[in-house]
Amino acid sequence: MAKQRILRFPEGFLWGTASSSHQCEGGNTNNQWYRWEQQGRILTGESSGFANNWWVAAERDFELAEQMENNALRLSLEWSRIEPAEGHWDSAAIDRYRAMLSDLRRRYMTPVVTLHHFTDPLWFTDRGGFANEANISYFVRYAVYAVQALKDLCDFWITFNEPNVYATLGYVIGSYPPGEQNMMSAFQVTRNMVQAHVEAFYALRPTQPGGQIGCCLNYRLFDPANYLSPLDRSAAGLQETFYNWATLEAMETGRFIFPLNMMLEPIEHAAGTRDFHGVNYYTREMVRFDPSIPNELFGRRFVRSGAIRNDPGLDNYFGEIYPEGIYRILKTVYRRTRGNKPFYITENGFSDAEDNRRPRAILEHLAMIHRAISEGIPVRGYLHWTLVDNFEWNEGWSVRFGLVELDLLTQRRIPRSSASMFGEICRANAITEAIVERYAPEVAEAIFGTGAVIERQVPA
Repeated sequence: MAKQRILRFPEGFLWGTASSSHQCEGGNTNNQWYRWEQQGRILTGESSGFANNWWVAAERDFELAEQMENNALRLSLEWSRIEPAEGHWDSAAIDRYRAMLSDLRRRYMTPVVTLHHFTDPLWFTDRGGFANEANISYFVRYAVYAVQALKDLCDFWITFNEPNVYATLGYVIGSYPPGEQNMMSAFQVTRNMVQAHVEAFYALRPTQPGGQIGCCLNYRLFDPANYLSPLDRSAAGLQETFYNWATLEAMETGRFIFPLNMMLEPIEHAAGTRDFHGVNYYTREMVRFDPSIPNELFGRRFVRSGAIRNDPGLDNYFGEIYPEGIYRILKTVYRRTRGNKPFYITENGFSDAEDNRRPRAILEHLAMIHRAISEGIPVRGYLHWTLVDNFEWNEGWSVRFGLVELDLLTQRRIPRSSASMFGEICRANAITEAIVERYAPEVAEAIFGTGAVIERQVPA
């Protein structure tokens, strides 16, 4: 009998993919991203168009997920479909989402539903969106309506996807709508979204007492270009604090870090308003002090020389493939959240059209997650971004994150090698030596050196 090395994940671990409404459904013409597309603001000049045609035929992609033996799938609701005009509710939209969720449940897949994934109805945008605190009540009202309509089919809810990204790219960098470059506006938007989450949590709890309600943040590592330079360390620390930890601390305590606490009102009763922590992780950047860019906290970001990289995209945003980063993030978030709630990796993925780095990257990131679990961090699931290539926001169709390739002209789906590998991992609830040898043998020793390795007798 030969021994096979294996990294086994906990019983009941959720395996699946993550997606969003605007990127997949097609035909979303009533939100601020459609307006952004019509203004020619997408870097490729493209529009989402029919996207992946999920509004008509999401079920064919759900079948692909089922073939990979995924037991979960994350999708989002399109607020602008459900409430196309202020106070007007579209029952046909709810019916379509009920059909999608019912199909997932028939396939024994747990639906993980995001209530807000970057898109706002135009009527909400025209009232000032989340920059206007008075608008918070509109989001809470929508959240309650949606959960009441769908609670018999779903009990796993994410209020907001990445409020820190929504605020940073929309109100500091300006690459997302509304295209502003005003840091104070970004801080106010972040505060209002955190308050909206808190109010939604308390409104939803009696609606579905047994439901799981959380929020997912994007975490990005910022490492000093020169660890011996106090200026580089300070710039990297500032960027990491304001991007990652300021929002997390506000969600945990309702308080803002200095100097934001001098500008932003605290949020009452924020503590305890998450049943789980959603962690989205993609990359890290190196940071060098640069006094010429105060609007970026005096830090110039870049990808280190020699790094294994994602396909760059037109604004070079996707950066380094850095597996150890997900372990570092999990350790830090666990410490900062007092470790009393389960964790889910709600997004982790790689832009790789040729699929020649993704299999290795998935294996290395999962090994790091396994390491975190072995050290006591309660990670309960992994949702890969994404199932099928989709419309990547301001990058348009120029980058490919899918386990399954999409031919945009014919809508043909072509599973990549990484889809086969991910399916094998899901079926085994483990990374086995055979899987690693088949898809990325060059990292076998690194994979099985990162966490607790279980020896299992298998036939020779």
